[in-house]
Amino acid sequence: MALPAIAPYSMPSASDLPKNKVSWTPEAKRSVLLIHDMQRYFVGAFTAGQSPVNELVANIQRLRGHCTALGIPVVFSAQPGGQTPSQRGLQLDMWGAGINGGPDQKQIIEALQPAPGDIHLTKWRYSAFHNTALMDVLREQGRDQLIITGIYAHIGCLQTATHAFMSDVQPFMVADALGDFSREQHQLALDYAAKLCGVTATTDGIIELLGPASVEAGQPLSPQQVRQDVAELLAQTASEIGEDENLLERGMDSIRIMSLVERWRRTGAEVSFVELAEKPTLTDWYALLSPSSRAPVAVTMR
Repeated sequence: MALPAIAPYSMPSASDLPKNKVSWTPEAKRSVLLIHDMQRYFVGAFTAGQSPVNELVANIQRLRGHCTALGIPVVFSAQPGGQTPSQRGLQLDMWGAGINGGPDQKQIIEALQPAPGDIHLTKWRYSAFHNTALMDVLREQGRDQLIITGIYAHIGCLQTATHAFMSDVQPFMVADALGDFSREQHQLALDYAAKLCGVTATTDGIIELLGPASVEAGQPLSPQQVRQDVAELLAQTASEIGEDENLLERGMDSIRIMSLVERWRRTGAEVSFVELAEKPTLTDWYALLSPSSRAPVAVTMR
């Protein structure tokens, strides 16, 4: 029983959000980010290169980068392949055998590969809490908020949100960082969550509410962090930005460059607006921000 092919549909925006019944606000010290079932098997049902999968992946990347910078734990859930009938349970009747298309089908998509330090949970049922260590992760780290992204919105993501609510964990469904079989089912999940178990928000809204990352002075910037910061400001997928691509042509205007200068100076980086603007590529910025290759530079301002 194969998954149905998902026709393109427009990703919900801020104007499409239902009215939330509660006014919970995500906080960096209380939150965990869940990236739910973003496996090749499930993502492959979407029409590649079109909405909503383009925005889905890009917005999860943005949230992941921001949460990592804030020290928010990132948890991936993924279903195993080749489940036995007893492992599959009633899902066998409803969906068939599940992931059986080869070992690569169960892998997280390349654009969202888990990083060292991320938590990986093997998931057996709709809810990411069922028979996993997700609740242990939250309790051990003293966190009681769950930011939910991934697929599918009205199935596993919504069941996870209701499970969180019933366990006194505040769930946040990120509307434009979820995907579903259709726009109608996507909206159904948002409406249910807003009325009965959680808060719906956009990626921009969650990032704004979590606030900027407080970076320790003297801590060097890694190329991965530089790339994530750039992608976040451009609202684009980090993997799509070429190392030697002119970032000005990507939309990196003067306001965004100044934002990066201020952000990176808080880490102790000696970098100026002029230096970034004169050499607007990731490769050049890696070199500028590398402590080992940094030398005093005289900049004449006119």
